[in-house]
Amino acid sequence: MLLPEHLDMQGTSGATLGSTMERFGLDPQRALANAWQPGSLHAYIELHIEQGPMLERSGDEIGIVTAIAGIDRLMATFTGRQDHAGATPMDARMDALTAAASAVLTIEREGCGAPVHGVATTGRIEAYPGSFNIVPSEARLWAELRSTDSEWLSGVKGRLAKDIGLEAERRGVGLMIEWLTDQDAVPTSPAIRDLIAKSADRLGYSWKAVPSGAGHDAAHLAHLGPMAMIFIPSVGGRSHAPEEFTPTDDIVRGVDVLIDVLTQLDRTEALLA
Repeated sequence: MLLPEHLDMQGTSGATLGSTMERFGLDPQRALANAWQPGSLHAYIELHIEQGPMLERSGDEIGIVTAIAGIDRLMATFTGRQDHAGATPMDARMDALTAAASAVLTIEREGCGAPVHGVATTGRIEAYPGSFNIVPSEARLWAELRSTDSEWLSGVKGRLAKDIGLEAERRGVGLMIEWLTDQDAVPTSPAIRDLIAKSADRLGYSWKAVPSGAGHDAAHLAHLGPMAMIFIPSVGGRSHAPEEFTPTDDIVRGVDVLIDVLTQLDRTEALLA
């Protein structure tokens, strides 16, 4: 959704979105006025591969998405002391990288302990000055948390800050955590989920209620009207990789359900809840 403040956002070149639109002959104010309004869509439904292994593991042919996961991303900076790696005893070190390594495991434990669908991933870590013979004086890690459980996602931020901070303090290392992204979980429409289930039953396809750990266009269109998603299996749960594959038969089943649901939605006059 395009908002007035978005027009002032700068890209890497320093140009704002508004000025870039003007350079292409567009009127930014008209773009704001032409935005679709909440409630303007009768319904939105999206067919997608699961991008995970749950349907393949259960043997079900159709996934009915319960919610699209919220995402929180963080950057943690650990500040220790640079020392000679050969001459500094282990108990006299303020090693920023070992504090960061401990934080990686803390982040993983939170993901493993999530009560509903929750995952936690450290995707990048850097150490400075980056030499074999120098105790790292600084380390940074980038991580993200995802869950369809907004309560867990909110609570885990505080727990991580506390636990990582205590371990860094024990090691004599300073810590600064910066939260980079805060995207809420988006539930799908119960009414459309019911329609999908009935369509799958009518067509003779087995189905399973599943969360979406990946982000989708549907999450951004949910404010315009009732939204839902249909998943079909991904071989090996592989996604965004050369091995990504879904057999034609699974695609056909997904299209069958999508067509049937769209037909039902077209016959529904009132907006769905």
